[in-house]
Amino acid sequence: MHGAEIDEAVRRADLDELVRLIDGLCSARDWDALVALRERCARAHETGRQLWPAASHATYRLALEAPAELAGATLDADGAPFTLGPLPEVVAQAHTWTELVPHAPNGAPAVLAAHERVLRGEDLSGVDLPGPPVLEVSLRLEEWEPEYALAEYHSDRADFPMPPIPALQPETLPAPNDDIERDEASDALLELVRAWTAGSDGRADAVSVRGGALDAIAALGPRTARVAPIEPAHGLALMAWAGASGGAHGRRAGAAAGRFGAWWALGAMTGLLDDWPPHPDDLGSALGALEFVAWDSEEPETGWRLHLAVEDPAWGRAWAIAATDAD
Repeated sequence: MHGAEIDEAVRRADLDELVRLIDGLCSARDWDALVALRERCARAHETGRQLWPAASHATYRLALEAPAELAGATLDADGAPFTLGPLPEVVAQAHTWTELVPHAPNGAPAVLAAHERVLRGEDLSGVDLPGPPVLEVSLRLEEWEPEYALAEYHSDRADFPMPPIPALQPETLPAPNDDIERDEASDALLELVRAWTAGSDGRADAVSVRGGALDAIAALGPRTARVAPIEPAHGLALMAWAGASGGAHGRRAGAAAGRFGAWWALGAMTGLLDDWPPHPDDLGSALGALEFVAWDSEEPETGWRLHLAVEDPAWGRAWAIAATDAD
């Protein structure tokens, strides 16, 4: 019965009916029929039918809900570019690495899935991953790391919670000084939100200054600001959240990529990029020596925002980023 319904929906290029069928097959846990539907939709272009949205949705549901044998198999090189999130992150939400590894094709997507499992609490230290070292960070969560904000995938939507921002208080900013520049650290901060600026309509600027966090904020141009000091681990979580996200319309990179981006930005601020990857303990010690400030300039809130300043008191250096992307 399913085969006839799938054939008719494909023949009519009826995307609404195909989505209804996908929902029904998932409810019935008829994974073989769902695989068949995905394959029929993926090949529909051969007869002039554009059914890639249905094919992508079927792939997403397999990655999210199917047994590991089928979920792992979605981690191929091509993937599905129009799913609600990157498949390694989707797959990792409900499947352990032990379940996935026998079924995941060797390659970068499988390695990313392993790193996503690390963010969900698995310790994969010493495990040989089935692909290139695309993310050179620890295969376990270090004691100094925060609780990262992880995506929450559902059958028909995805939620991307942001780490909370404490109440901000008005602060008088100093006059901008003349020692404003771009360096590796400010470039790394901008890289965190590249998906906002390159794949969406976001805007971002970042600076490096001699001075403190307020000097760095002033260098970005606001005349007034509200600020709140935050713990270094909280600052790292905010950087990782930004690096994971796609903003309003860009392609999400995933939490594992966001963690790497935050580590890289931290390494740039603390002079640890020359011998990458650094020992995690060295990076953790360097994080603890920094001071982080969340801020805004009292502008209307937008859907996506990263306003962060970081100060290294020992070296008299500070950095700040202002990035926004409206829904």
